[in-house]
Amino acid sequence: MYSNKDYLRHGILFITTLIATTLAGGEWVYGKSVLGNGESLLTWEYFWMSMAFSIPFIGILLIHELGHFFTAIYHKVKCTLPYFIPGWLGFIGIPTIGTFGAVIQMKGFINSRKKFFDIGVAGPLAGFVIALGVLIYGFSTLPDLGYINTIHPEYADPDFQGFEEGSLDFELGNNLLFWSLTEIFADPERMPAMSEVIHYPYLFAGFLALFFTALNLLPIGQLDGGHVVFGLFPKRHKEISLTAYILFIAYAGMGIISPYSPLEDLALWIPLYIGFLFICFSKSGMSLQNRITLVLSVAAIQYGIAFFIPDLQGYQGWLFYGFLLGRVMGIQHPEVSGFKELDRNRKLLGWLAIVIFILCFSPQPFIFSE
Repeated sequence: MYSNKDYLRHGILFITTLIATTLAGGEWVYGKSVLGNGESLLTWEYFWMSMAFSIPFIGILLIHELGHFFTAIYHKVKCTLPYFIPGWLGFIGIPTIGTFGAVIQMKGFINSRKKFFDIGVAGPLAGFVIALGVLIYGFSTLPDLGYINTIHPEYADPDFQGFEEGSLDFELGNNLLFWSLTEIFADPERMPAMSEVIHYPYLFAGFLALFFTALNLLPIGQLDGGHVVFGLFPKRHKEISLTAYILFIAYAGMGIISPYSPLEDLALWIPLYIGFLFICFSKSGMSLQNRITLVLSVAAIQYGIAFFIPDLQGYQGWLFYGFLLGRVMGIQHPEVSGFKELDRNRKLLGWLAIVIFILCFSPQPFIFSE
């Protein structure tokens, strides 16, 4: 079914991505970089230590993709081996997590709602189980309080007053599952602040796994969550997908246009933002008139909310993903003949996937502040 060239190509991509995420782990977890000098240089010792991040992280992504892969094989749907996409940019000083994810391309025709559902739901469920195990292990084996001082020696200095004014702070945004596992398994005296979780390889790998799980389970288009909705609600998936996308993109852009901004800024940002929204809805399947009406309505509602609640902000980091969903991938789902409902067990798995999405989704997953 697969040639030696296929195995070689995908194997090289996998190994390259593992190396890339290990380099990224050295930067995030230990503050070590191949561009560093002196104590900040990534040595072989720290490279191997950084695999405590890269192996569980890439392992979770691999299990996720293999869930899709073996389910597709079971249903006799032709597909590629998992494509891992390396994404390390540390050589130019840009922090990344070392990968842009992994995908499997379906080459065979999928002719039933059940097959779409099975292939879609298998990946997130498989990856979630492993991510849960990694997080439980990470919370249960937290190092003592002195660990963080080995990464930030300045914390041990009694005269340390915090970082310089104007420096950029970074922390991870919590979600229901991460918070719940913290309360159940973590020693409160050893549990780091969300700004320090990046230095704990198992917690950071698990958090990123939950982040990718939530992205995949958004009930939109041909995402895994879109396949779930397509199976659970055979006659309503179009409306659900469109509604979910409108809410997602509207939340992401909340606060971009505000009546309290200077007029010269509004004169620039309002047409740019409306144009951006128009492009995002280009594959919505709506008529031109309806698309214009929807875009103007979204912008007007955001502007009105900003008038009454000026401090309410969305998460603009979602805008690029919203653009990819709306303009590149599209928010519609391929149709199949008939509206046959799923059996009881599949419906239960579908609702379980929805619960997992709610537990894993973080409205603001990565928070930057001065």
